[in-house]
Amino acid sequence: MNIEFKTSELGKCANNESYAKRKLGPDRARLFFLRLNALYSATTFEDLRSAAGHFHELTHDRKGQWGFDLDHPYRLILTPKITPIPMDEDNKYIWDSIRDAIVVEIVNYHKEK
Repeated sequence: MNIEFKTSELGKCANNESYAKRKLGPDRARLFFLRLNALYSATTFEDLRSAAGHFHELTHDRKGQWGFDLDHPYRLILTPKITPIPMDEDNKYIWDSIRDAIVVEIVNYHKEK
């Protein structure tokens, strides 16, 4: 899967392990790299359903985004690069049609409410 980063900061973390450890802390950085490896190894979002880290579709005001668990309560948030996101006749996203992702942020989105 092709991965892009929404911010240069995320891209820098992804390309520099020592920088990521300083910015994210060692535990979160380790999980961040594990999730990135899963993304790079996948062909589609469907491949990530069984990946470690509970890859899941988000809802409500985050519909159209997916999350990967990091250290609780933080998540790695992604969006598909393709727009519009392919949907079936039941308005459900077609995970095996999503082949490229944008890493949007690392966040505790539960705190936003």
